[in-house]
Amino acid sequence: MLGIDGSIGEAGGQILRTSIALSSLLLKPIRIYNIRKGRPKPGLMAQHLAGVKIAGEFCNAEIKGLKIGSTEVEFVPKSFKIEDRRIDIGTAGQISLLLQTLFPLLIFGEKEVNLEIVGGTAGLGAPTIHYVKNVTFPVLSKLGVRIPEIEIIKEGFYPKGGGIVKVKTFPVKNLNSVKLTERGEVKNIEGISVVGSLPKDVLERQTNAAIKILKEYGFDARIYSKLVNTFSPGTSITLWAECENSILGADNIGKRGVRAEKIGEECAKELIKSIESKAALDKFMADQIIPFLALAKGESKIKVEEITNHCKTNIIICEKILGVKFNVDEEKREISVEGINFRPSL
Repeated sequence: MLGIDGSIGEAGGQILRTSIALSSLLLKPIRIYNIRKGRPKPGLMAQHLAGVKIAGEFCNAEIKGLKIGSTEVEFVPKSFKIEDRRIDIGTAGQISLLLQTLFPLLIFGEKEVNLEIVGGTAGLGAPTIHYVKNVTFPVLSKLGVRIPEIEIIKEGFYPKGGGIVKVKTFPVKNLNSVKLTERGEVKNIEGISVVGSLPKDVLERQTNAAIKILKEYGFDARIYSKLVNTFSPGTSITLWAECENSILGADNIGKRGVRAEKIGEECAKELIKSIESKAALDKFMADQIIPFLALAKGESKIKVEEITNHCKTNIIICEKILGVKFNVDEEKREISVEGINFRPSL
């Protein structure tokens, strides 16, 4: 059984998500130990449990150590059983992070799959569901993935969550390699600003602050405003720049004691930073695309805004489980790999 050290780098949750996703796909037994070692609350949290549990059900896995606080999990997948599901994470655990675990398995299934997921739509340390919808999936479509249909029924913020998202995924036979090294010209910038169970002026201030910063840099942005009722009050803003060859994105969430204007400004400045890097992928998309490049057919090459710890961690896990070798040029911020041309044995 392949052993994975869950304390590599600083991305404990990422190690778990990527390892479980690839183990499920390859039907390859793994043991993950030292899960989130060194964190204030080490071990599995509720959102991790949901990902491991559902992935396990999708591949008839035998699982040991599946409980809150567990620092070691044995995951032995047997055969594929991917079907429509309603999944309740049970907290404000992020829907986007659950999808990171499940998406590789879903696209390599035999049929379309419909999921209804209950949890958080925006939270600390995770892309918003709007980022996933408008950046992650459109970028992955360049590898041949058909863009999933996403319907955001209800927004959900920390601590109560309660967001509801419907996702419909479509199967692929294999993934194509890509060359994403130049973003090309910025064609337009769009975004969505969400405020839940707070006054309307919070929404206006968050949205207008982002528009103002982008205008200062010469960009006219179209940002949709969304005032909604949520179980817990909260805000999020997601921006994306559609470029000739790629899409760059940024997001931010409201924080206690921080004015709405600052949340909007920070998000806009983050996007500007990505644009000015000249890279084809922002620093958040950099780590998300790594497993898909490793699974694709042929050599892929990308240029990213920043090679983060999450990105480095995903590279290590993919090399260990898939046997690929990534070439990383930190100075040029370029990453390349010869993919394994994965095809499922359904």
